[in-house]
Amino acid sequence: MTTHVDPVCGMTVEEADAAGSHVHKGTRYFFCAPGCLERFAENPDAFLQPAPAPAPTAPPGTVYFCPMDPEIRQIGPGVCPKCGMALEPDLSTAATLDAAPNPELAGMTRRFIVASVVGAPIFLVTMAQMFGGVAAQGTAINWMGLVLSTPVVLWAGWPFFERAWLSVVNRSPNMFTLIGLGVGAAYLYSVAGTLVPGLFPEDLRMHGTVETYFDTAVVITALVLLGQVLELRARGRTTTAIRQLLELAPRTARVLRNDRDVDLPVAEVRVGDVCRVRPGEKVPVDGIVVEGQSAVDESMVSGESIPVEKVAGARVTGGTLNTSGSLLVRADRIGADTMLAQIVKMVAEAQRTRAPIQRVADRVSAYFVPAVALVAVIAFVAWALWGPPPRLALGLVNAVAVLIIACPCALGLATPMAIMVGTGRGATSGVLVKNAEALERLERVDTLVVDKTGTLTEGKPALTSIVSIDGSSEDAALRLAAALEQASEHPLAAAIVGASRARGLQIPAAANFSSKSGKGIAGQVDGVRASLGNVAMMADEGVATEAAAEAAESLRRQGQTVMYLAADGRLTALLAVADPVKPSTESAIEALHHEGLRIVMLTGDARTTADAVAARLRLDGVQAEVSPDEKRTAIQSLQREGRVVAMAGDGVNDAPALAEAAVGIAMSTGTDVAIQSAGITLLNGDLRGLVRARRLSRATMRNIRQNLFLAFVYNAVGVPVAAGVLYPWTGTLISPIWASAAMTLSSVSVIANALRLRRVHL
Repeated sequence: MTTHVDPVCGMTVEEADAAGSHVHKGTRYFFCAPGCLERFAENPDAFLQPAPAPAPTAPPGTVYFCPMDPEIRQIGPGVCPKCGMALEPDLSTAATLDAAPNPELAGMTRRFIVASVVGAPIFLVTMAQMFGGVAAQGTAINWMGLVLSTPVVLWAGWPFFERAWLSVVNRSPNMFTLIGLGVGAAYLYSVAGTLVPGLFPEDLRMHGTVETYFDTAVVITALVLLGQVLELRARGRTTTAIRQLLELAPRTARVLRNDRDVDLPVAEVRVGDVCRVRPGEKVPVDGIVVEGQSAVDESMVSGESIPVEKVAGARVTGGTLNTSGSLLVRADRIGADTMLAQIVKMVAEAQRTRAPIQRVADRVSAYFVPAVALVAVIAFVAWALWGPPPRLALGLVNAVAVLIIACPCALGLATPMAIMVGTGRGATSGVLVKNAEALERLERVDTLVVDKTGTLTEGKPALTSIVSIDGSSEDAALRLAAALEQASEHPLAAAIVGASRARGLQIPAAANFSSKSGKGIAGQVDGVRASLGNVAMMADEGVATEAAAEAAESLRRQGQTVMYLAADGRLTALLAVADPVKPSTESAIEALHHEGLRIVMLTGDARTTADAVAARLRLDGVQAEVSPDEKRTAIQSLQREGRVVAMAGDGVNDAPALAEAAVGIAMSTGTDVAIQSAGITLLNGDLRGLVRARRLSRATMRNIRQNLFLAFVYNAVGVPVAAGVLYPWTGTLISPIWASAAMTLSSVSVIANALRLRRVHL
């Protein structure tokens, strides 16, 4: 048997199993599916020779935003009118997954190359002067500087002057305001000194020529351009996590059409289509397995490295990897509705939010540029009045150095860069952060409140016992309870209805159905007034429960949830349901205790059942038989004690408590209402994700503080030194050229530090 490679999709196929073959230019080609054969026959040469890849272009409709001022948003690339930074693409709005080139990076790179090549002679002459290779500043050298520096400053550096002007027009001084002032002052002074040297006083002239600073203007421009190139490249890496998530989505899907496999672009798959997923392929859509058995690697979505077994009826997520058997998957979510698309959207939105700690930098930045400009003026005046000769020249040089070395950009980037990288890192580990505020608050949390069902336990309870009270049969009691529960989506209801169907019972319809939150349900079944719920529900219905108290307590001590069933005001039976604790819960609780958290369980279950679960997991506290409103009240009570409370839950009844807590944490396996109410969502649906979220919060906040420290210390030290405060004691002055190098390093160092979060251990 001969093995071939399908030239269209690249899959290995065996001749006996090939769906078809085709002879082209004397060679027979085999195909794994008829769809590949049809596509090959349309244009064989297109598949047999690599076509030149078209240069990627920015997807139409892509929204760009400013990391420092996320409220600034526009269609297409540009610069922020507030801070002057290049805008970042919002990848969640991109119409395609192709990585578009960064036009800002391409433009800055081109300008840097021109500035370096054209300005090199000026720099070399300056170096020769410093080491005695050229005797003195001369008219010829000044004219050479004018000719060569003009294209560097006025063309290569033109974006800086544009942004400086925008900052003036928008009354939002920023880094480019300072750069424009510094470079402009050095260049214009040098132009005047070259064209009309007679206007300058004698102490600024030597042999009839004025010492110019074309070299300063050129080198500063080149170094700032280099800084922009390095910064843009580094900022591009902050979105690596989102790009990795986007790249998870396969481009094509193998869809069953008319009993044969057809390869289609994923965009053409419709809800209800059945897709075949072979070993080694990615699941193209969110859906339900209808046939087959396999293990699916969900690590890039959930953060869990162990593949999950999938059989008929199991849910699969688009972008996950099928590792072993073949699966048939019925699509139920496509395009923007898939979990992967929602994850990308949530991460992108979180990266645009501002952490409260950012307010510190915002307050400083509001006064930073005017303060630096004032320091530059003071430095110029001080050197012009009291400095050594040539006073005016030294005053100008030091004023320019002050303007150039100051970097408000480092302050502005300190928080958003860390948030962008941190939220992306969390997404690849199964932790979705809705906003930066939740990430910051999580670090300060000292008390964790958890729901039981679906959070500590599997959330898939099974009926374990039926205890008849009035002598009726188990099937009769189960049939009556299932009739009430069939309209409910609660996990306990699913257990009762599922057990009834497993016994082959016919479930009648219930009329006059009513539900009492936190208590139970009631309705009319076959002319009988039936009710099912806890003791409080029975009390509301006027049903005595004392006769079953001992039996109910015995079941609860075994960790089972007990429901009372009544018919026409008489207690009929007890139904016990057990919800097993998740295998990961005990280790997660231990890790959370190690993180210093106090863990309290709130549940609507009976006290005995709740105590049994709490004792097994060694929880610090438990409150049982609480209603949804009482859960919220319990959190408020803990907060009044001075505790910072996080709440983890997954049900509709947890939504008020999730919203009340300092940080709401939802399980992705829970309801949409719970997820919307929470600030953080755990994709793998268990508390191990919360351990990772806590570590992520600590690492991100530590990184932000490091960035702010770097930015504050850099400016606090750099600006006075550039003004010349060390000169009276050490004779040290900072050249504007070195100031521009230091300014470039400051922004890049802040971004580089933020990028370390990509490798943080969670």
